[in-house]
Amino acid sequence: MFQSLPRSPGRINARTMDSSTNAPSEAKSSPPLSALEARVLGCLIEKELTTPEYYPLSLNALVNACNQKSNRHPVIAASAREVEVALDGLRHLRLAGLFAGADSRVAKYKQTLDLVYPMETPDRVVLCELLIRGPQTAGELRGRCERMHPFPDTAAVEASLDRLEKRTAGPLITRLPRMSGQKEGRVAQLLTGAPELSPSAETDQQAAAPIAVELRLPAEVEKRFAALEAEVARMGEQLADLRKELGIS
Repeated sequence: MFQSLPRSPGRINARTMDSSTNAPSEAKSSPPLSALEARVLGCLIEKELTTPEYYPLSLNALVNACNQKSNRHPVIAASAREVEVALDGLRHLRLAGLFAGADSRVAKYKQTLDLVYPMETPDRVVLCELLIRGPQTAGELRGRCERMHPFPDTAAVEASLDRLEKRTAGPLITRLPRMSGQKEGRVAQLLTGAPELSPSAETDQQAAAPIAVELRLPAEVEKRFAALEAEVARMGEQLADLRKELGIS
């Protein structure tokens, strides 16, 4: 179980679909994703492109994808319950959906990023890498995106970054100040809010900081849990009274 922390105060602009025209339209700003929601979304995008035969993903497969040690930074150990809560948050923001196929015996999930942020595959791949591995240079992105989409050169990656940065609805990436000793500056995604820059981040870039998870439940679910807890307490009292009447200690 990870330590729960408050979400970043940053905001990003979202796009939604106009029900009358089925065309993208401007929407109110959406809250930033939690770190685990970003990891889950990135994993769904990745697996759709790298293992389409196993996509959409079951909850178990998605947990394994979030916790895998390769192509991830930081490496985490999220529980099924934590991933499930993150999925609920993404579904609420229309960034993920439940797949109900005729041959599916278990619930499966897919990403629906284009419902909110329409983009081409190269741009989606770049965003995916930033979601699952954190800030990177254009050169690093080119090599790491190869398994999902081949970029002929770094200039092609820069073109995708420019599109993500200059979106009419608001940027989805930001360029970070160049770190000492590095020839290239890094870029970071903004779906989790504006990144916090600190001197320690420059000197300890590769340290795997624990990922913060915020467990959010819809209000109606919270009410149901409260009602269940009250019912369990009432039944416990009735059982205690019955044991007392029967003389059972």
